[in-house]
Amino acid sequence: MYKRTLARGLTLQALYRLDLTDGSPRECLEDVLSSRKAEEGVYQYAERLFYGIVEKRQELDAIIESHAANWTVERMSVVDRNILRIGAYEILYIDDVPYRVAIDEAVELAKRFSTRDSGGFINAILDSIAKDPSAAESGVPSRRLAPIGQ
Repeated sequence: MYKRTLARGLTLQALYRLDLTDGSPRECLEDVLSSRKAEEGVYQYAERLFYGIVEKRQELDAIIESHAANWTVERMSVVDRNILRIGAYEILYIDDVPYRVAIDEAVELAKRFSTRDSGGFINAILDSIAKDPSAAESGVPSRRLAPIGQ
């Protein structure tokens, strides 16, 4: 399994814990990371994603809701909303992850951790976010829409 794929899975678990417990972000992430043996790069990327998402959660949730017709983030399953947060964060804030990769990885997380229908739901929302130039303050639309390898 690729380092970033594993890191996304760990991040999902930590975000899930954060949503369902009253633990601090640090406790939730440390509990998940301490339960898994992985290379240092996996932990570093998981921390980058997790703390970035925690910091931008309100903004990410507003963007997700604006692209999810008739859905609020609170109505979404805990797993789906956190997969969407991971995908949206990568699309909007991680320069070296092409948007197609972020979407594909989010769909794969949905296949592993959510329902059969979640992949299509997540794909549609993230694709809409990736193609919306107003979705991010910091992203450059041409970078987000660049083909893989550019």
